[in-house]
Amino acid sequence: MQIRFLTSLTQAPAAQWNALCGPFYPFCRHEFLHALEASGSIGDGTGWQTQHLVVYEGDELLAAMPLYLKTHSYGEYVFDWSWADAYKRHGLNYYPKLISAIPFTPCAGTRLLLSPSVDQAQLLPVIIEEIKQHLHKLGASSWHCLFPLADSSEQLISQQIPQRLGTQFHWFNRGYKTWEDFVATMTSRKRKSINKERRTVAEQGIRFSALRANEIRAEDWQLFYQFYCNTYLKRSGHTGYLTEEFFNLLRQTFAEYCLMIVAHKADEPIAAALFFIDRKTIYGRYWGCLAEYDFLHFETCYYQGIDYAIKHGLERFDGGAQGEHKIQRGFEPIRTYSNHYLVQPDFHNAIEKFLQSEKASVELYMQDAKTYLPFKCSADSRE
Repeated sequence: MQIRFLTSLTQAPAAQWNALCGPFYPFCRHEFLHALEASGSIGDGTGWQTQHLVVYEGDELLAAMPLYLKTHSYGEYVFDWSWADAYKRHGLNYYPKLISAIPFTPCAGTRLLLSPSVDQAQLLPVIIEEIKQHLHKLGASSWHCLFPLADSSEQLISQQIPQRLGTQFHWFNRGYKTWEDFVATMTSRKRKSINKERRTVAEQGIRFSALRANEIRAEDWQLFYQFYCNTYLKRSGHTGYLTEEFFNLLRQTFAEYCLMIVAHKADEPIAAALFFIDRKTIYGRYWGCLAEYDFLHFETCYYQGIDYAIKHGLERFDGGAQGEHKIQRGFEPIRTYSNHYLVQPDFHNAIEKFLQSEKASVELYMQDAKTYLPFKCSADSRE
């Protein structure tokens, strides 16, 4: 068995890599990760350098882990700026660091891709030891596994890689057949409020189209990129992390996982949201608009996604990071996880203690958030 670190995804055959991915969670697929790299969205000058870990037995790829060398903490959604500041105050360098994550994608999923013939419990300690050695070789301060699945996070805890608890808000399809079935589970006041928001959008003369896969034309992608850049520019003063070529590559190689919701007014497109889809889940990822309209963001990014999930029998809507405004719209608080190893023992121990104390406050926050859910039944009965 040989373990190597790749500086480009082109060094791993796409068919072998994808054979480890399975039918769920599209973000680990070769096409998506390669689009980020080939488009220049990550790579030289971006603070993201590919370091993917691969495990081979002869010519057979047995395991793979998306891995990046970072010189900042942007685009991760698990915030460690205070840790970097503490290192600086002690005369130490926090950057570079290694992260196992999907760039700009705070969606939980598999972080160690495995052949069915491989036992993760046996392989994981070997991989962790290799990562620790690689940290020393690179002069990196730490390794962070962001948004792993719960069982994988627990396995990392067993290897003395402490866990950090976080919160997101996801929508769950509890057997709904129509939008009316969904809002019927809400209190009267909340149901009327949401339906009023949707009516307000319709009364502004805005209609929507849902485009899947090859229905999304090249000109739709070009227009979406304009919306994306325009919205980032207004919000952040830059045009976004993702390049136009990234979206072009999605169109060419990843379209089967894409859903684009386009908003039209007087037959002119005014906004769009890009979602990704697997067999169970719809993932809300990017959006943009030309002008602001009342409740347009909520309708385009949330209500249209819920509508689509109900109509197509999808089980869950992952709306991305943060966003307490989602609670009132039926998105429920869920736990997210990350695990963190720091080479410097004193900092490792200090952060482990901090994560334990932080966990209690996150749990309290989640319990409080559940009390604001719009449903008739109690929060506890929905778990």
